[in-house]
Amino acid sequence: MTTPDPGEPKGGSVADEAEGVDRGERLARGRRLDLLAVLSFVALGFWVTARLWLDPRNGVRDNRSDQAQFEWMMAHGARVVTQFAYPFHSDRMNVPDGVNLAANTSVLSVSLPLTPITLLFGPRTSFLLFLTFGMIATGAAWYFLFSRVLVGSRGPAWLGAAFCAFAPAMVSHANAHPNIVSQFVVPLLIWRTLRLVESDRWLRNGVLLALVIIWQAFLNLEILLMTAIGLGVVLVVFVIGRPDLRHRARPFLAGLGVAAAVAVLALAYPLYVQFFGPGSYTGLSRLIRGYSSDLASFVAYSRESLAGNARTAEGLAKNPTEENSFFGWALVVLVIALIWWLRRNLLALALAVLGLLFAVLSLGREVIFDGRETGVPSLWAPLEDLPILHSVVPTRWALALTPIIGLLLALGAESARKLAVRHSSARPRIRYWTVTVLAMALVPILPTPLPATHLNPIPGFVTSGAWRPYVAGGRSVVTLPLPDTNYAEPLRWSAVTRLEMPLARGYFLGPDDRPHAEERGAALFTAPPRPTSSFFTVIRQTGAVPPITPQSRVNAVDDLRYWRAGVVILGPHRQAEALRRGMTELTGIEPVFTRGVWLWDTRPLTD
Repeated sequence: MTTPDPGEPKGGSVADEAEGVDRGERLARGRRLDLLAVLSFVALGFWVTARLWLDPRNGVRDNRSDQAQFEWMMAHGARVVTQFAYPFHSDRMNVPDGVNLAANTSVLSVSLPLTPITLLFGPRTSFLLFLTFGMIATGAAWYFLFSRVLVGSRGPAWLGAAFCAFAPAMVSHANAHPNIVSQFVVPLLIWRTLRLVESDRWLRNGVLLALVIIWQAFLNLEILLMTAIGLGVVLVVFVIGRPDLRHRARPFLAGLGVAAAVAVLALAYPLYVQFFGPGSYTGLSRLIRGYSSDLASFVAYSRESLAGNARTAEGLAKNPTEENSFFGWALVVLVIALIWWLRRNLLALALAVLGLLFAVLSLGREVIFDGRETGVPSLWAPLEDLPILHSVVPTRWALALTPIIGLLLALGAESARKLAVRHSSARPRIRYWTVTVLAMALVPILPTPLPATHLNPIPGFVTSGAWRPYVAGGRSVVTLPLPDTNYAEPLRWSAVTRLEMPLARGYFLGPDDRPHAEERGAALFTAPPRPTSSFFTVIRQTGAVPPITPQSRVNAVDDLRYWRAGVVILGPHRQAEALRRGMTELTGIEPVFTRGVWLWDTRPLTD
C-alpha cells in the first residue's frame, strides 16, 4: 500500500475537485436557464391572453361561439367526474337527440383534470387556464425536447420553442381554440417515438408511447394525425439517408407494434362511438373542406402579429382563427436560406420535404392566389374524400409548418453558434449578423394581445335557478334565437348551471340527416334546421319578422313539442324586439319579463 501525500485533498486531486465544481456550476447555470426559459413562456402566455384575464367581463372578440362551446365542454368534464355522466354523448344539449361528444372537441384529457377549477371558479376560468397554460406548456415541452434531444444548446432551443408556441398561427388559434394551441403532447410523442430504438426496452417504450397517443387523442385527433404523418415522413427520409440505422428497425417496430396495439385497444370504443354511434357524421361538408390556404398568405402578416392587422389579412383567410399560413416574407426568405445552409443535415432535409408536403396539402383542392381562383388543382383534390381525411380542414396542414420552422430556426441558430465557436476571431461578426437576420424575420411576427370584447352578463333567470320548474319531466329550455354556430351564448348559460339546464339545439358537429340534403350524413355545425329555428334565424339576421301563416303556427307548436320545450326565454340581443314580437305572434302567448329575460311558458302547448 502507498501512503497518500498529506498535502493532497481527500477524495481526489485538486484537478478532479475543480472539475467537479465546474460541472456543478454548469448544471446550476443550466437549471437557471431552464427556469428563465419557462418563465419567458409564462410571460408570453399571459401577454397574449392579458385582456381576457384583466376584465372578467371580457371574452374572445373574434370567436365568441367557440369560447362558449369550450366553456360548455369544461362543464361537461366536471359533470363526468361529479355525476359519473357518460363521457361520449350528452343529452344536455340538442334535446331530444343529444350530441355525440366523441365526434366533437370534448377535450376530456383536459376537462376532467380541471374539474376542481371548474367547480370552484366556473367554466370561464377553466377555459382561460386551458388556453393560457396550453400555450405555456407547449413552449416548455418543445424547449426540453430541443435542448435535451434534437438540438442540444439552450439558446437555440428556446428560440425554436418560442416560435412553436407563439407563432402567428398559434396566436390566431388562441382565438378560442385551446385544443389546438395546446400542443404540449406533440413533443412527448416525438420523444417517445425516438426512444423506441432502445433494444432492451421495446415493451416499456411501446406502452409509454401508447399512453401519450391516448392522451393526445382526447385532446385533438387532427393534431395527432398530422404528427403521425410528419413522423412517418421524417423516419422514411432517415431510413433512406442513413442505412446504418436500419439495424435498429427490429426494436423500433416491436415497440411501435406494442404502442399501436395498446392504443387501438384503449381507443376502439370511443372511435366506434365517434364514427358509428348516434349523432356521428361522415365527414365535414364540402364547404368547410374548401377552407384552404391562399398562396399569397404565406408571405403576408397575420392580424395578431406586430406587423399585421385586419387589412393585411383581409381576403387571405376564412376568419381570424384560421390564419395558419401567415409567416411574412422575411421569415419565408430566412427559412429557404436555412434549408440551403443546412442542406447536408439530414434532419433539416427531412423537415424541408415534410414542410413542402404540408404546404401543398394546405392549398386545398384548387390553388387560390390573393383571393382569386387559378384553376390549378392541388395535391389535396384526390385525397379530400378519403376516410379520415374528409374530416380535416385543409388549411390546418399549414399549421403543422409551425413546429417544422421552429426546429429549423433552432438548428440554424445552433449551427451559427458552433460556427462562432470554431472561428473565435469572427465571433462578434457572426453573432451580430445572426441576431440581425433573426430580428428582421421574427420581430414583425411578434404576438400582440388577443382582441377582447365585453360579453353580455348571464341573465339572473339562469344563475338563480328559476328555470328549474320549467324543465321538470325531461323538458328543455328554448332560447331565442336558438343556438348555432353564429349564436352560442346559451351554451355559456348552460355551462354555469353545470349543464343542469338542458338546451334545445346548440352549437356542435352533427349529421345532416334530412332526406333531401345535398350531402346527407355530412357534418352541420348545429342540428338540421326546423321551420321554427329557420324562422328565428331570419329575424336574427335581418331584424324583420317573416309573414306568419296558420301553417307557421302549427309548425311552431310541432317544433316546441319536438324540443320538449318547457319554457322559451329571450335574453339580451340586438334583435330582441323583433324576436319577442315573432314568438308572441307565433304562439299567442304573452311573455313576462323576469330576471333579465322575456319568458314564454310553453308547457300548456307541449303537454
